[in-house]
Amino acid sequence: MEDIKLGRPNILFLFTDDQRFDTIKALGNEQIKTPNLDRLVASVTTFEHAYIMGGTDVAVCMPSRAMLLTGRTLFHLAESGKYIPEDQVLLGEALQAAGYYCWGAGKWHNGHESYARSFNDGADVYFGGMYDHWNVPVHEFDPSGKYDGRITKTAYFRPSNEIEEKIATHVNSGRHSRELFAEQASSFIESYTGSQPFFAYVAFMAPHDPRTMPQEFLDLYNPDDIQIPSNFMENHPFDNGQLTVRDELLSSIPRRTDEIKQHIAEYYAMISHIDAEVGKIILSLEKSGKLDNTMIVFAGDNGLALGRHGLMGKQNLYDHSIHVPLIISGPGVPKSKISTYPTYTVDVYPTICELAGAEIPQTVLGRSLVAEIRGDPMPRRDYLYFAYRDLMRSVQADQWKLIEYSLGNVRHSQLFNIETDPMETDDLSCSNDHRDILADLRRKLVEARQEFGDDIAPFNSYWDGF
Repeated sequence: MEDIKLGRPNILFLFTDDQRFDTIKALGNEQIKTPNLDRLVASVTTFEHAYIMGGTDVAVCMPSRAMLLTGRTLFHLAESGKYIPEDQVLLGEALQAAGYYCWGAGKWHNGHESYARSFNDGADVYFGGMYDHWNVPVHEFDPSGKYDGRITKTAYFRPSNEIEEKIATHVNSGRHSRELFAEQASSFIESYTGSQPFFAYVAFMAPHDPRTMPQEFLDLYNPDDIQIPSNFMENHPFDNGQLTVRDELLSSIPRRTDEIKQHIAEYYAMISHIDAEVGKIILSLEKSGKLDNTMIVFAGDNGLALGRHGLMGKQNLYDHSIHVPLIISGPGVPKSKISTYPTYTVDVYPTICELAGAEIPQTVLGRSLVAEIRGDPMPRRDYLYFAYRDLMRSVQADQWKLIEYSLGNVRHSQLFNIETDPMETDDLSCSNDHRDILADLRRKLVEARQEFGDDIAPFNSYWDGF
């Protein structure tokens, strides 16, 4: 295989918000329309088993993005990723040290100062979580990292005469967030003439709600034609401690199939809109003659339930909420390759560094996937470990997955054979035939807890029962 390092490729990183793995047609979803991502999949290596480690905050995307940007695991972040300490080397810093010109646009959920450390320049930077896609309060790039501009605007989700102050320099009213960030990325790519290879980081706010989009994309989906997933439930089987968080209140309880179909149709429409903007960005690479020497990475920060298991949000450890898309293309990267290597998103950072010929900082805890991309032997993980706040822990090994719940004095276990039951509907935790498997996975759970430094209460005492 071609030595990718010799090409000093440009890097385009496209990052979406709340996009599940199963939302690209080329990866098996016949209901969704994603022509540009489908073409991208045909020219990339796709990691079929890419996961986030979970979250230590209700806003799961905050630690998820911090893990990707630092290469550090869930329990080695500062305040769930609310900020990035100076002793943790950000991906942009590592690439700058290797001679890259780093540019960013879009969502940043991990502090102001860390953004300035990551990039040489940028445009339309949004600090925060969800917001009105048509009226995003954004900043011009501030190399000082202060980002102390203030504007007043009509309050979001409030009566129209109520005014709020936002930390921002301007609002592009009437321009959708996806189009705003994609246009800035395209403009940068087409105008960039520097001698350094570039790293362009484009972080979309979608398909996170509110699910608003141009009508042409909503018209692509008739809710009546949407298939309800086999793991749809009217209610979650038990209280998991998160049934009243904001995300879970976005639809009626018990869940109704007609309402869920509408949610899924709007979710797919949001992703089709993203797909169109991704196509425009890739076209800018083609028009500027930069495509052949550009590595493209497309990834999501977390998944979403949307009626599966009776849930709506991502505050859980089922596959639909932790399984994300991860595709990598570029000079020398095999085309149409599907990798089954068990992968965390923390692995993206060292992978990009190795592909770009950049030194991997000692602060990075993920593992490079370059050997897997090249088809060389690479040690596989014995298990994957997942966590959500102080409420849930999970371990996945071979075809088995265990989820443990702790809610006060109440404990629940779920055991799934994900090979025969990928939708995680047949709980085998109470089956006498699977007692040994349950015990073995609980031992692995304790081992994983020690490996990843997980000491969040009440699980520091919860383990005594194992």
